[in-house]
Amino acid sequence: MGKKQIKKLFLFIVVILMAGCMISLWMSTNYLITREYAVDTGKSGGAFRAVVISDLHDHVFGEDNAELVSRIQQVKPDIIFMVGDMLNEDSPDPSVPVELIRQLTGIAPVYYALGNHEISYIQNGRSDLAEDIAGAGAVLLEKEYVDIEIKGIPVRLGGLYDYAFGLSDDNEAMDAPADVLQYLLDFEDTDRIKIMLSHRPDSFIFGDASEVWDIDLVVSGHLHGGQVVLPFLGGIYAGDQGWFPDYVHGLYQKGKLQLFITSGLGTNPKILPRFNNPPEIAVLTIK
Repeated sequence: MGKKQIKKLFLFIVVILMAGCMISLWMSTNYLITREYAVDTGKSGGAFRAVVISDLHDHVFGEDNAELVSRIQQVKPDIIFMVGDMLNEDSPDPSVPVELIRQLTGIAPVYYALGNHEISYIQNGRSDLAEDIAGAGAVLLEKEYVDIEIKGIPVRLGGLYDYAFGLSDDNEAMDAPADVLQYLLDFEDTDRIKIMLSHRPDSFIFGDASEVWDIDLVVSGHLHGGQVVLPFLGGIYAGDQGWFPDYVHGLYQKGKLQLFITSGLGTNPKILPRFNNPPEIAVLTIK
């Protein structure tokens, strides 16, 4: 093969790689996928379907998120969990998640847990976000829980953004701040299926939190599936876990609890785009 042919081959490979990267970037922003997961709590009483969405970051899939709503409607969930960062901390208003809630409540009951962006948004005093969420029809859970029936199955559903442990050398669960400690002690005191919506999986994976707290399932987002997903290596970065994290996307057994982490729907526009990482609607069949 001559030098000209080698150059042409090299240029062809470069063009193909660039085209592949551009396609992956577009798909990681716009190409919704639905993934199914099965969660067995070990408790008898049937099963129900929960849709989990998180980290929308004000993105829209079709006008007023019509595509997202339609895809969720197709899976016929019994309940919908919105697990935080549905807007950005500097969003001018909460219209994107509020309108989405209004539409989703026509499909199934919606329960909402705060992410770091909602908390910053509230601290910035942009609007009474809790009132907006409730007014749209969702139940906001932050250090609160509700006892509900889903298809006749008794469930205790809670929400917690804070760490489920104290910030010490050993991150011990019983050293958690007094309000968190009391909340978790109250939350676990039931025979119902116990599901905690916790935006950060980091809230339960460090120290002995997963060994101490008697929770059947923690549902999280926050990590965007590692943001950039490399073949064979997975997501490259995840918050407190750092580079190439152990817990980034999917279903894990951690101590006493099962931990589910969705890769979410979008990303903060101020950070690196998602790559090889399409937006996810997660469907959990919980037994």
